[in-house]
Amino acid sequence: MVVHESGSLIPVGRVKLYVTEPHDDEIIHREIDTDREEPAAAIAEAVSDLEGTPVNELPAVYNCIDGMLLNLYSDPPAPEAQMSVEFTYNGYRITVEQSGTVKFVRVS
Repeated sequence: MVVHESGSLIPVGRVKLYVTEPHDDEIIHREIDTDREEPAAAIAEAVSDLEGTPVNELPAVYNCIDGMLLNLYSDPPAPEAQMSVEFTYNGYRITVEQSGTVKFVRVS
């Protein structure tokens, strides 16, 4: 099944698939300092706070995004580009906006 725009399930062979967009109460919004020397560390700190886990017990966030956030903020495109970086880290789908707004959605 596939979800139609109406939200109803559509059968597709033997598989039933139901996809929903996250609800606002499942999305956590944060702001990071775009002038910070290591903006990826702010992501790890936010996940640490959300999970109640010490940041030093989390995997290195740099391995997930390989310096992309640093590039986004050290040499940003024009504001009208509305650039964003999206990746998965430690069970969260994370979207980082050029403005410094970060959205966390739990995926596991």
